[in-house]
Order: sequence, then structure tokens, then C-alpha cells
Amino acid sequence: MTERPLVVLHRSQRWLKQTKTWIYQQLKWLPDDIEPHVVCDVTENLDQFPVSHLHSLATRPAWRRRLESLARRLDVGAAQFPARVAGSVGARVLHSHFGPDAFRNLSIAKAARLRHVVTFYGYDVTRLPMANPVWRARYAELFRRVDRVLCEGPHMRSELLKLGCAPNKAFVQHLGADFSLLPFRPRSWSQGEPLRVLLAGSFREKKGFPDAFLALAGLRRHRPELKFEITVVGDASATPGEQVEKQRILGVVAETGLSAHTNFLGYRPYAELLARAQGCHLFLSPSLRAADGDTEGGAPVTIVELAASGMPVVSTTHCDIPNVLRGGAARLLAPERDVEGLSQRLVSLVDAPSAWAPLLEETRRDIEQRFDAAALGRSLAQHYRDLT
Repeated sequence: MTERPLVVLHRSQRWLKQTKTWIYQQLKWLPDDIEPHVVCDVTENLDQFPVSHLHSLATRPAWRRRLESLARRLDVGAAQFPARVAGSVGARVLHSHFGPDAFRNLSIAKAARLRHVVTFYGYDVTRLPMANPVWRARYAELFRRVDRVLCEGPHMRSELLKLGCAPNKAFVQHLGADFSLLPFRPRSWSQGEPLRVLLAGSFREKKGFPDAFLALAGLRRHRPELKFEITVVGDASATPGEQVEKQRILGVVAETGLSAHTNFLGYRPYAELLARAQGCHLFLSPSLRAADGDTEGGAPVTIVELAASGMPVVSTTHCDIPNVLRGGAARLLAPERDVEGLSQRLVSLVDAPSAWAPLLEETRRDIEQRFDAAALGRSLAQHYRDLT
């Protein structure tokens, strides 16, 4: 008789924003003996992020949705819907994404008697405890009650230990790349053609977009004859902080005289981002620690993917980015907020285009060995099995 798959419940209030492709990839690449179920309140982008087992509160009768919503606001019985789903599908593990959600999901794990895994991703490790110290106490309870804590890299793990997570509960679980979608096409650039530069991400301070444009302006001062074509994939949400950052970005673009050379595309589907990247020479991603403590935590998955596709990546030594870009690729990393350093890394690329090919080949080999989505799916599955 065939053994029944291990059922793992993934709790997400919204399944799934375009900017969270990396959560979908974790479910997609789990081996066949793991059966992931998603329990959410509302859905969006299902054409991009389809799952076989989706349980949405939005499909329930209106009176039930109102009752569940009231229960969440009052913090009374908020675990009922997910716990009922867990019982009906025979779930044995709950996987929470982001620290605050994991804390809220403690009642689900208790009600359904589930082993509990949480993955931290960035703002939840640095910004949240800094902005609201109550989260330090909440995390202390979370770390005591949760079974396993996962994170993207060694830097983020060290930050979790500082917050009080026990070392024997904290594990590095890289976020992987689907290499079937990332054929290796090493970029090359010839003197005289426009330099096509890609920037991507939400308009948050930690992404360092103003520094990116200031660095490009510095490159232009070094090579005034150089022509640019800059593509920006991303935008600001409706939150005030991101709207302020958007105006700051637009101001820097105007001040540097790069407006006519920059194409702002807004948020685009993941597949389109990869397609756009194929037409660009390099990826510029100068992440930094924001004034409110917000960080990448680990490293942007976009860096992993685009470096693997054959793009040189100019970035910073922020968080776990040096753990992704090693060897020769590390020479393209500048310290955070070092605009002149970023400009120098860009200059080194345009001054020596013949050196791109061996650098890109070395980077692809290294990333393939450590960030393969299928291998990391098996690694994640083993975390679940270890707990059951």
C-alpha cells in the first residue's frame, strides 16, 4: 500500500501577491511525498500562482466570512477556520511565512495539534522589533513554542539568535531558483551601444533606488559619451512610506538628468520580469539598511535568479548578499550607501567588457550548486519530516 503524503498547511492571509513569488516556489518544488495545502482569507494572481489544494475563506458563505472576520478582530476563535481545514485534510505540520503571522498562528498550531515551522524573510527580523519593542516579547514566546525557524542565510540566522531564538531551532534554508526558467545567456556589451540597466523591486528605502541612480550619474561623469537605457520593474504600494520613497526616487532621477533614459514599468508578472531581464546588460541592486531598521534580511531572490541567468550584478555587502555573490562576483559589491563605490564597480564593468564572460560562467556554476529549487524543495521536505 502506498504511504499517504505528509500534509503541510501553509497559512497566508492573501494568496498571493506578485512580489512574493519565492513563497510559491517553495510549495511548487516540494517532492511528491509532501502535500501542501494553502489556507487563506482572499486570493489574487491565481493564474500565476496555482496550487492544487487551496482553502479560501472568500469562497465560504457571506455570514461565515463576517463571523470569521469578527473573530479575528476580537482575537476570539480566529483559529477555527484554519484548524477545521487542518483536521479535514489530516495536516501534521503548519508552515507560517513571516514572524508576525507565525505569532498569530500559534493558536492554529495549538488548536489543530500541528508541528509549527516559521520562515523569516527580512523586515520581520530587523524593522519590526526596532519599530515596536512589544515584538521582542512576542518573538520570545514564538521561539519557545515553535518547532523550527528557517531563514535565507547565515547573516539572518545570526540576527534571529540575537532576538533570542535557540540555536538548535534556527536553520538556514535558502530560497531557490528554477533553472528551467533561467537559461544561461551570458550578457555582453560592446563599446558604442547603449548600456541597458535593470532595476527591480518595491519602492522601499532598503532597495536603494536613489543610490542606484546616483551611481549611474557617477558612471556618466566617468564616461560622458555612454548612453543609457534604464528599465525599472516595480512601484510603490499605497502605504505612505512607499509613496514618499517613490517621490524621492523620481526626484533623484530628475536631478541626475536620467528621466529621459528611464522607463518605469510598474509591477509586472514574474515571467515578464525575466523576459525584460534578457534584454538588459546588467542588474543594479544596491540594498541597504533603512532608517527604520528594514533590511533584506537575507538577499533578494531576484539577485540569485538574474545572476544565474548570466547578468553581472552590481550590489552591496548588505545582509546575506555576499553569501550569494561569491568569488569574482563579490568584486562587484560595494559597501552600503557608498555611491562612489557603486560607480566604481560600474566603471570596472564598462572598462573591461571582455572580462564579463568568465565571471558570469563562474557565478552560474556556484549558484546552480547552492540554489537549485528542486534540491531546496527536498531540503524543506526534510525539515517537515524531521518534526513528524
